[in-house]
Amino acid sequence: MIFTIAEIGQAHEGSLGILHSYIDAVATTGANAIKFQTHIAEAESSKFEPFRVNFSYEDKTRFDYWKRMEFSLEEWKEIKNHCDEVGLEFMSSPFSNAAVDLLEEVGVKRYKIGSGEVNNFLLLEKIAKTGKPVILSSGMSSLEELDATVAFLKDRNVEYSILQCTTAYPTKPEQYGLNVLEVLKSRYNVPIGFSDHSSSIVAGIAAVALGAEILEFHVVFDKDIFGPDAKSSLTIDETKKLIMAVNNVKNALNNPINKENNLEFTDLKGIFEKSLAVNKDLPQNHILTFDDLEAKKPKGYGLLASDYEKVIGKKLQKSLSKWDFLNEADLI
Repeated sequence: MIFTIAEIGQAHEGSLGILHSYIDAVATTGANAIKFQTHIAEAESSKFEPFRVNFSYEDKTRFDYWKRMEFSLEEWKEIKNHCDEVGLEFMSSPFSNAAVDLLEEVGVKRYKIGSGEVNNFLLLEKIAKTGKPVILSSGMSSLEELDATVAFLKDRNVEYSILQCTTAYPTKPEQYGLNVLEVLKSRYNVPIGFSDHSSSIVAGIAAVALGAEILEFHVVFDKDIFGPDAKSSLTIDETKKLIMAVNNVKNALNNPINKENNLEFTDLKGIFEKSLAVNKDLPQNHILTFDDLEAKKPKGYGLLASDYEKVIGKKLQKSLSKWDFLNEADLI
């Protein structure tokens, strides 16, 4: 099975009501987990942080925006309980050590590390102390940087997996970096996956076909809503289609076809394959040419169509009528 993570991020716009609506909607898609982001403005940001996308009409600074995205510990506990009730694993990316403390109180099974935090060894040290598994997004990291992070985690016996990710919103096909999946798998020999911002189900399906075991993607109710990630997200309906598709692809990969053995098609081959016949009235002693032959269903009523070369130049032992099957007994 592919582990699918529906990322809500800040699509809730700081509204608990909208957030809980997303939980119910994602629960209908077949996703395994729903992921949020735990922001504590004072701990992770400052008034100097610029907007990645200057989308906000109500927040003067990026700090103000993060402040508006905050929830209390009790609110996060209610969010986690709701996820439990509908069968979704609750996940949330921390962006500060304080956020890790909060999420430990809420209760998370694992930590997803955003692309911007891969080199934040202070945060990684904090998470390592929890003893919980880590999923790394590699969006802005070189292999050299990933090597350093992996070494850091290994030194602390942290179980980890890595996602190919391109930090571009939305990601264009030429930016998917599907080739990196094999690089990550062979280099680190851990579960690998794909974190998608393409606003399309195509990249995720391709990633699973190429070996991704984890799939993360942003989800919104409508791609025209307010927010920095809306244009890079999937709708609920697209999410359902993606999850169905990738599970089918995974099922196919888990059940390889043996082309050395086609015994299961014996009956069908008898129906679909053909026997040799003649395409005109032919007299006794006629010497057969290619232009005298046709192949007709079903197999087994004449010589095999694949053996046509063996009859060319042979003489007919008796006359045949147009469309008669041609058998060995008809030849001299």
